[in-house]
Amino acid sequence: MTAPTSPEPLWRPSPAQIAGARMTEFTQTLEEAGYGPFEDYAALHQWSVAQPGAFWTAVWRYCGVEAEGSMSPAVIHPERFGGAQGGPGAEWFPEVKLSFPAHLLRRTGPEEALVYRGEDGGRRALSWDALRAQVAAAQRAFEAMGVEAGDRVAGFMPNIPETVVAMLAATSLGAVWTSCSPDFGVSGVLDRFGQTTPKVLICPDAYHYGGKVRPSLPRVAEIMAGLPSVAHLVVVPHVEAAPDLSPLDGLSCEIHRYEAITEGAEGAPRFTLVPFDHPLYVMYSSGTTGVPKCIVHGVGGTLLQHLKEHQLHGDLRAGETLFYYTTCGWMMWNWLVSGLASGARVLLYDGSPFEPSPAALWDMAEQEKVQIFGTSAKYIAALEKAGVKPRESHDLSALRAVLSTGSPLTHESFDYVYRDIKADLLLGSISGGTDILSCFALCNPVLPVYRGQLQCPGLGMDVQVLDDDGARVVDQKGELTCATPFPSAPIYFWSDEGGARYRGAYFERFPGVWAHGDYAEETPEGGLIIHGRSDAVLNPGGVRIGTAEIYRQVEKVDAVLESLAIGQRWGDDVRVVLFVVLRPGVELDDGLIAEIKTTIRANATPRHVPARVVQVLALPRTRSGKIVEIAVGKVVHGEPVKNTDALANPEALEHFKDRPELQS
Repeated sequence: MTAPTSPEPLWRPSPAQIAGARMTEFTQTLEEAGYGPFEDYAALHQWSVAQPGAFWTAVWRYCGVEAEGSMSPAVIHPERFGGAQGGPGAEWFPEVKLSFPAHLLRRTGPEEALVYRGEDGGRRALSWDALRAQVAAAQRAFEAMGVEAGDRVAGFMPNIPETVVAMLAATSLGAVWTSCSPDFGVSGVLDRFGQTTPKVLICPDAYHYGGKVRPSLPRVAEIMAGLPSVAHLVVVPHVEAAPDLSPLDGLSCEIHRYEAITEGAEGAPRFTLVPFDHPLYVMYSSGTTGVPKCIVHGVGGTLLQHLKEHQLHGDLRAGETLFYYTTCGWMMWNWLVSGLASGARVLLYDGSPFEPSPAALWDMAEQEKVQIFGTSAKYIAALEKAGVKPRESHDLSALRAVLSTGSPLTHESFDYVYRDIKADLLLGSISGGTDILSCFALCNPVLPVYRGQLQCPGLGMDVQVLDDDGARVVDQKGELTCATPFPSAPIYFWSDEGGARYRGAYFERFPGVWAHGDYAEETPEGGLIIHGRSDAVLNPGGVRIGTAEIYRQVEKVDAVLESLAIGQRWGDDVRVVLFVVLRPGVELDDGLIAEIKTTIRANATPRHVPARVVQVLALPRTRSGKIVEIAVGKVVHGEPVKNTDALANPEALEHFKDRPELQS
């Protein structure tokens, strides 16, 4: 019997590319310092997780992190990972103080730092000097508003330069930045910002999407009614040069025009030094089991992790152009903006990626000479279906890497990229999430790309796939875990005294080991395959959606008693299916379906709107009263449901079998 042969790579870096990679340079610095030798990436990775203090100190020095205080010890209490005390347990660089925005703004000069492109064809740019001056002006304005270290500043903003300026200005004072995109409905915003009680809120007058101008201020007025903590509202004139602020009449907060607080911007910002684990960002979970969890990330861990990912795994260099298609409600916005810390030119885009044509982002990539182009797996699949072949229509000579995340990239999409976008580039399917504000699996400029595989686990990330018994497995599906501490673990959850929710989110499945909630597989080639989420989070088009966010909206409809949502595998994607139990005597008709969808769209986002709405008589529940989305999903997909004894009413599962509404 012959041994199985390894697959042929779709792309392999040339000897010159390997020799010139920053990953190679970093490895050489380690060997010169007496570590190693490292015969390959696997050996380097193994050392990075076995010697975390030495590894992260080496990253610190290689990437030029600047701080006050002693770098020793690099880590204390690594044995407490996910321990009973709550939080991450391990503490990183406890003796240092530093500033996150100082690293993003350390470059000066007339070269472009930020470039904004909009779906309406607009283009704006800020040089390094202009960016620093605007941050300094906004910083002074925030100080005048009383913003201090630890206060929250929130952005209900499109992906434009003013959002970056506001984030840098707030965090330069030691304040905490939090954001979501302006397509969120009122309830979705209040579910998030209502918990973190910001002192300042920044919003646009309107934004563009899908060829339409979408006003923001009427919704902002509703949001403000539910955010009594906000003392200052800053309005950015994004669509109109002098927007009408009358929709905000009657608000009790102070209202500022953005142009007034940044007018005559000059000088350089000052930077408040804070501890390594000082809060930097509040991110939000998808809200699967209630209102979203507020995940707090620290200054040092975010900076160090992003520098590692950009420079070592992405091979990013000063002056190169980094782009990621994202909104301010996705962690990839935070990841993208950190590219400034490597001296990169960061390209922002706001609007539909298919407006005014399916090739819109590639027109931009050609014109702006993008080196690293990031997007979602759903976008790549949609691009192929639209028949777009950038390789034939665009000059992409500058492009050397395409990154994809949000959902697993299909084998067919790998083929499409190399066939129809560019043959000689690094296709990096990467995976991590809001929980770690970074990646567990990453691209690598010195490794080949195999069809359907993420290239490698990230340096310093002790990634292991475990079976149900907690044993590590290779070439077999299981739970994606991280066995040892890493600096970008959340420092805590908001309002989680004692850390019970934190531990429950990551360490309940395997004590002392981070369980990420992905269903994954380690490959013999040293890569990873992500098979999807292992919980009930919906993921249509690569956008994580919590079912509770849908339930809270649909059950505002008077005719609906209760509901249950699943993701149904459909084509190469997943579509949201909503099952509803209605009041006695009420039948589901087109009018009620339209009302349900309109309610969801108005209060959440368009992505939450179900593709199918189906009436059922009852929902299956556990004995403690919880509805069971996973069991329903299995029935819809014709898969067996195990352990029905745990259900109080297993007969209810019969309502979901072979539904004709779900066959088209």
